[in-house]
Amino acid sequence: MPLAHAFTNRYADELMMLAAATHRPASIVNIGCGYAIRIDFEYQHYLLAVNAEGVLADQPDAAALWRVALFKESDSAESPDQLIVTAESSWLVDAFDLAFAEVTATGQWPSADLAFGSFNPAVT
Repeated sequence: MPLAHAFTNRYADELMMLAAATHRPASIVNIGCGYAIRIDFEYQHYLLAVNAEGVLADQPDAAALWRVALFKESDSAESPDQLIVTAESSWLVDAFDLAFAEVTATGQWPSADLAFGSFNPAVT
């Protein structure tokens, strides 16, 4: 991960926003063809956020859309991780909100993570 530190510096605001929204550490990870922001959750679930063709752009403001994808890790090395939902928006926070609104509506996310209330829309 030779560029992970550089991407951590470039995307410090985005990492801080996601960490605050999820109450979990956010980090830059190598995903083979580039880098992404990753947050790990309970029960082998995780989030990846990118802002270019499946990876983080060299500059945070260079990309048009953010994509947030929620996954469940596979139990075996032979099968790929399961994509649960994906959402896109011009702003990272909006893509995050859209992804969790969809996953909450479909009931595909562990209720332990939703119990904190931070992923549930405000009740009015």
